[in-house]
Amino acid sequence: MTPFWIALQFLTVLPIELKTIPTTQQNGQAILFYPLVGLIIGGILFIFTCLLAKLPIVLLASIILTLWIWLTGGLHLDGLADTADAWVGGFGDKQRTLQIMKDPSCGPIGVLSLVIICLLKFVLIYVLIEQHQTLFLILVPMVGRVVPSILFLTTSYVREKGLGRSLTDHLPKIPSWIITGFVLLLPLYWELQGLITIIGFLSSLVYLRHLFIKRIGGITGDTVGAAIEISETVLLFTFVVSYFYLF
Repeated sequence: MTPFWIALQFLTVLPIELKTIPTTQQNGQAILFYPLVGLIIGGILFIFTCLLAKLPIVLLASIILTLWIWLTGGLHLDGLADTADAWVGGFGDKQRTLQIMKDPSCGPIGVLSLVIICLLKFVLIYVLIEQHQTLFLILVPMVGRVVPSILFLTTSYVREKGLGRSLTDHLPKIPSWIITGFVLLLPLYWELQGLITIIGFLSSLVYLRHLFIKRIGGITGDTVGAAIEISETVLLFTFVVSYFYLF
C-alpha cells in the first residue's frame, strides 16, 4: 500500500507520514492510485456540498472551491501559473520556456491564469449546485487525475532529473492503461451527456499535448499540473453546457 500513501501525500494536504523514503519504483507505481486519490477529493467535496446545502448557493460554491484548492495544496495551480508565465515569456524558445518554469516567482500572466481558471470553476460549481448536478463533483478530480497517466504514457519527459523522470521510467504501463480506460468510462453514467463530456475532455488534452510537444518537445511536471487544471475545467464546462442543450 506504500504507493497509495505516496500518492495521497503528494496530491493532498492530508497528514500522511511515510515511514521510509519512497523508491523510484514506488513513485512510479503511485501514479496508479492518482484516480483513487481524486475520488477521495471528489467525495469530500460532494459530502460538504450535501452538508452545507442550506447555505446560499453563491456562498456554498465559494466554500467548495476553497476546499478544493486547500485539499490539493494548490499543487496543480502552481503548475498552471508557471506554465502560463513560461509560455508567454518564452517567446517560442524551448530553453527559455523551460528556464522560466523553474523560476519560483509568479508573473502577471501566471496570476491572470489563476484568476481565470478559479473564476470559471467557481461559476461552473455554482451552476452544478443550482441545477442539482453535484454528484458529478465526485468524478471531476478523479477523471482529472488520469491526465498524468495519459501524458506520461504517450509523451516524452523533457527534463533529465526530477519526480517526473522516475514516474516516466517506472510507471506500470498496462495497469495504467486499464485504470485510465475504466475511469474514462464512468461519466457514461450520464449517458449522452457523459459521452459529450469525455469527448471534450480528451479533445482538450490532445490539444494541450500538441502544444507541449510543439513548444518544448514533451512535458514537464508543471505542464502536467497545468493540463490537470485545464482539463478539469473543460470537463466541468462541457458537462454543464451539454446539460442545458440536452435537457
